[in-house]
Amino acid sequence: MKQIEKVIDEKIQGKALVTENKEGNSKKLFIESYGCQMNMNDSEIVASILSEQGFNTTQSIEDADLVLVNTCSIREKAETTVRNRLKKYNAVKKINPTMKVGVLGCMAERLKEKFLEEEKIVDLVVGPDAYRDLPNLIEEVEAGRDAVNVILSKDETYGDVSPVRLNSNGVSAFVSITRGCDNMCTFCVVPFTRGRERSRDPKSIIEEIRSMQEKNFKEITLLGQNVDSYLWYGGGLKKDFKKASEMAQATAVDFAQLLDICASEFPKMRFRFSTSNPQDMSLDVIHTMAKHPNICKYIHLPVQSGSNAMLKAMNRQHTREEYMELVDSIYKIIPEMALSQDMIAGFCGETEQDHQDTLDLMEHVKYSFGFMFAYSERPGTLAAKKMEDDIPLETKKRRLQEIINLQQKHSLYRTQQYVGQVQEVLIEGTSKKSDSHWKGRNTQNTVVVFPKENYKMGDFVNVKIEDCTSTTLLGTAQGYSENN
Repeated sequence: MKQIEKVIDEKIQGKALVTENKEGNSKKLFIESYGCQMNMNDSEIVASILSEQGFNTTQSIEDADLVLVNTCSIREKAETTVRNRLKKYNAVKKINPTMKVGVLGCMAERLKEKFLEEEKIVDLVVGPDAYRDLPNLIEEVEAGRDAVNVILSKDETYGDVSPVRLNSNGVSAFVSITRGCDNMCTFCVVPFTRGRERSRDPKSIIEEIRSMQEKNFKEITLLGQNVDSYLWYGGGLKKDFKKASEMAQATAVDFAQLLDICASEFPKMRFRFSTSNPQDMSLDVIHTMAKHPNICKYIHLPVQSGSNAMLKAMNRQHTREEYMELVDSIYKIIPEMALSQDMIAGFCGETEQDHQDTLDLMEHVKYSFGFMFAYSERPGTLAAKKMEDDIPLETKKRRLQEIINLQQKHSLYRTQQYVGQVQEVLIEGTSKKSDSHWKGRNTQNTVVVFPKENYKMGDFVNVKIEDCTSTTLLGTAQGYSENN
């Protein structure tokens, strides 16, 4: 069952963020994050804003003047965890009554004032677009008033806030390129918690990547709720593009062009991106990936179901046939491409035939890995309002297990293809199982483990693959790659 949780990296959930202390700062901030990589990235932005307000981060909650929890609303488990953390904060607040507690992010957006009413401990509720307002909100709290700002913005992208890199391995970093989402999938709360889609100025993206390069980072993941619909035409919402001037439309930059600019500007850096949406992905992106060796040959391409009836119920704007045609085109242009999936088992009204359609689509694609869930209703979504969660839990669990079993078979099939090959690997850190081995990833995002020898973190190394499991490649270094 381990693969179910993979989409949200459990190792970094609830980890207190650590930044370099700024001289002269006397107040202490304890900030922890739950949920997706966008949340982790947002916490870095918050730390950067509050660093200018006299706050240094601390790992000790007992010492903190301000405790912030950055929250997720995608799954019930994440919300339950946050509520449990608030109980822990409450115990600490009894010892340190001047400590202020704030809830940030998607759960703050979804529950708004209810938080202040239900969780008497919370002083501050801040939605994902209101982080710039934190200094004012903190002033309100210090004056003894509750503070809420959950207004969603048309243009906030935090393009000019340079995030403080926290808990980083110093090798790979995330750079946010879009915020919000326009796809109203019925199971998802993101459009309501992060607002409508808007893109960030390419110049500010390039500047941030350049600052990462100067700090010796080797790999950048371009991040957004839906990166494929990136569109910069001078600022504003994606949906207002048609109202822009002819000049603005003619000089607009789309995702394929942004990728091309990044890869050309920084030929020694590796680029990844997440998350993609099948309905918005253009083959221009795939051709750009084929053109640049430093764009990794891996796409996370969520499908959620292989059944047309379910895709329609989920308000996914594509059919199974269109998705399979897109996949076939991708493999034709880049045969070595690795694809991964998100899959929901037991969505409202799912029949056995719908489930079989999902397994059939998986057989067609043979994903390298996947992130699989049993459907759980999220309050505030269209599905929760309009559809009955009518699949028994036992049925959901069985279908989920069948999806997981098939994915493990495909994952092993994919890793076996690498045995005997030499793969370029970027060293990210020490292997979890052995201090004498490095771990890194190849261009297809598969983990590779090999003896350390004289190599170091951040090196690009050619590794001869000798063995594999369904999730890991095992080999021996053959020397530095030419990218080093």
